[in-house]
Amino acid sequence: MCVCRPPAVCSLCFSRGLWKIFGPSETSSMSPSQQTITIISGLLLMSVSLCYCKLTCKEGHSGPTYESMQAVFDLQPFRPAVNLSNPTITNISFTLYAVLGVNEKTQILTTFLWLRLYWQHEFLVWQPDECDGVTRISLPVRQLWSPDIIVYEFVDDDVSQACPYVYVNHTGHIRWDRMLRLVSACNLEIFSFPFDVQNCTFTFGSYMHTIRDVRVSPALTFEEMSGNSKRYLEASGEWELVDILGETSILQFGIDEWDIITFWVVIKRRPVLYVVNLLIPSSFLMLIDILSFYLPPHSVDRASFKMTLILGYTVFLLIMNDLLPSTANGTPIIGIYFSVCLALMVISLLETVIITNVLHHSTMKYQEVPNWVRVVVLKHIATLICYRWPEDVQPPSVRQNDKPESSNGSSVQPASQTPAQHPINNGGIAALPELQQICQYLGDLRAHLTSLQKESELQGQWCHIGYVLDFLLFRIYLLLISCYALVIISMWCVWISQS
Repeated sequence: MCVCRPPAVCSLCFSRGLWKIFGPSETSSMSPSQQTITIISGLLLMSVSLCYCKLTCKEGHSGPTYESMQAVFDLQPFRPAVNLSNPTITNISFTLYAVLGVNEKTQILTTFLWLRLYWQHEFLVWQPDECDGVTRISLPVRQLWSPDIIVYEFVDDDVSQACPYVYVNHTGHIRWDRMLRLVSACNLEIFSFPFDVQNCTFTFGSYMHTIRDVRVSPALTFEEMSGNSKRYLEASGEWELVDILGETSILQFGIDEWDIITFWVVIKRRPVLYVVNLLIPSSFLMLIDILSFYLPPHSVDRASFKMTLILGYTVFLLIMNDLLPSTANGTPIIGIYFSVCLALMVISLLETVIITNVLHHSTMKYQEVPNWVRVVVLKHIATLICYRWPEDVQPPSVRQNDKPESSNGSSVQPASQTPAQHPINNGGIAALPELQQICQYLGDLRAHLTSLQKESELQGQWCHIGYVLDFLLFRIYLLLISCYALVIISMWCVWISQS
């Protein structure tokens, strides 16, 4: 058993202790029952605190006896300090074993930690030489006082397996290893998804005891915690640990202060899954949409092909919607990327509709091509985009210069000039009616051929206008897609390099 001081010394120290703890006004204002409870509690505390607190051992038995530790177990509700004005220092360290899940919608991070706590129990001290060289024993944690260390970001019940024992050193140093399934709130930034880096905070501190009673400090350096976590991290899935940072600070709330340790756990998403399942298929669909411009513009197959492509892209987005994170704070840039890709496909279909209208609707009316359209489209725009004219077709400027010559060199007489204007032929003999009818048929045939030639020229002009506009819009479409792709790729490369 403990060797205590004389009773007079104990009573004197006890009265001074009560005077110091409760003060003269509080002690005098207590009711008799309260004073009795206070005295009993103080006696239990003083029975150990006034002793030199060296647990005894028996010969033939290793370690302190149960009888000598029972007095300490009875003081389980009280903080194990001989001088209550001295705070109990708690050392904290943890190893991040697994990242179980990240819920972007509810802003919750689920992790699994190996938590280790150290603190000093001033009543559990013995001499190893007297106890057969035993320097460390294990005791049930529910029989001892333990610091009420919590994680301030905790938002759910701890369903991890409990560790009921602690290791106690002969100097009173206690080590408690426990497993912690931590469900914590975290402000998740998903704008750069799937190349995002998340920085979540774990704040460890006492829930009830202020800085006067419990102080907290890291048991290891933050670099050692980060290295151990990277070494033992398993079942992380799509997440990779980047670093663990931290600092100690004091939390003030009203007139009270709490000692806390803040850890910043930096994790990075592995983007391979999303690149393979989202970005590459979307890029292939956009490439097919670009190649669809090489289909004949006067064919209706291009429009139907583009409509089928848009429908397939919409189904692709519906299927992959579960892989995209969603929060009320914002939309990830990959969602904007998919929306812009769908908009570009719709623009491509609209361009096909316009070209089809130019090639078919205008040619069916056989309308003359306006002069400004011929000059702007067939001359300037065609030169700007380096449009290649067919070998049997000349540019409009050349054809206009050659048109008077070809009309002047025509050997066919006008249709209005009939044999009736030459009534005498072959020595004054009147032309036969059959010859007159043949001449009339020839004139009608010439007029019909002239009309067909004019229609063919109009159709050719409208076709070339459609081809030139198609080439122009195709190059504009390529320019838009190239600029958009460069911007997206540059932003993602910057985020990857920063992470």
